[in-house]
Amino acid sequence: MNWIFWNKKKDQPKKKEIWWVSLLEVLFLLLFIPWIFIQHFAIPTPSMEGSLLVGDHLFVSKYHYGARTPATPLQIPLTHQKIWGTNIPSYSDLIQLPMFRLPGFSHVKNNDVVVFNWPEEKEHPVDLRTYYVKRCMGIAGDTLQIKQREVFINGKKAFSPPDLQYTYLVTTNGMVNERIFERYDIPNFDNTERPFYNFTDSTSGYVLDLKPATAKSLMDDHVATQIDFMSDKVKESANPLWPFTKESESWTVDNYGPVWIPKEGSTLALDSHNVAIYAKTIQDFEGWKTVENKGNYLLIDGEKVSTYTFKQNYYFMMGDNRNNSLDSRYWGFVPADHIVGKPVLIFFSNDPQKGFLKKSRLKRMFNLID
Repeated sequence: MNWIFWNKKKDQPKKKEIWWVSLLEVLFLLLFIPWIFIQHFAIPTPSMEGSLLVGDHLFVSKYHYGARTPATPLQIPLTHQKIWGTNIPSYSDLIQLPMFRLPGFSHVKNNDVVVFNWPEEKEHPVDLRTYYVKRCMGIAGDTLQIKQREVFINGKKAFSPPDLQYTYLVTTNGMVNERIFERYDIPNFDNTERPFYNFTDSTSGYVLDLKPATAKSLMDDHVATQIDFMSDKVKESANPLWPFTKESESWTVDNYGPVWIPKEGSTLALDSHNVAIYAKTIQDFEGWKTVENKGNYLLIDGEKVSTYTFKQNYYFMMGDNRNNSLDSRYWGFVPADHIVGKPVLIFFSNDPQKGFLKKSRLKRMFNLID
């Protein structure tokens, strides 16, 4: 009797020890799986409509392209930039480590949908910049050009996603009932009264992001009396186009380039034309202390450079909602070290426009991402 009582007391520390080991194992898996294998990502904006919808929740594969080692070790686990529900930073950048990419089984290819850190967000370390999702239209070494809305890679017409959208001016005979827009699956992102515009040519109607097939259906079904690409009617861009040179002043989102995309190991002659285009990329993403633009050459760490060999690959990203996407046409290339992963599956989709009982988009759940 005494021996059994003593034996139970002796076993108690072992049970506690097992409990702590189990907790550590769970915490390790919670941190290890999103870092190495799979991470959750939610679509917040319509830039990829109608391929990816606002409210889609994705599994993003890290092992396709290879996971990156953390550059910012001083951060609260499972947070990104802020502590949940607050504006308090969740990290400190006092320590910044070199970032390396683990081996993957693939590489970024033309037409891949890719999650990456937004390169222009300089106020955060690379690995904590805001996540963007776009389609990679041009890879390192490609020359990309857009002519009349068609993308060309190295002079050949590129793949067009099946759910590609453009922004249209849709002329109607007065206001249209919202249920008609729902019938054609045309979203209203802020869930308020849809704006009805008086166009400059004495007609009126709506500005809508549509698939070409949907635009045709609106005409065939006499919902619209006329449909025009908005960019054909409104020539001015609200934002200047990258690379902000004299040449690019005449470019539009529908007629853009050509522009060569830098490739690791490729050497570029630095004349006035190339310096104007590539100086900022070299300055921001190639790891030099100082880069000075001297018009037709660069001063890199105080040394005059008339040719430049790139240290990493770059990519040209575009949204499938072509006229409603702030992408590489506006801010430039995505460096290889900003690539996060490849979305592979929609595991849940929630329509923010619908009521509670109709929110779930069951047909989109477990769809693979092309």
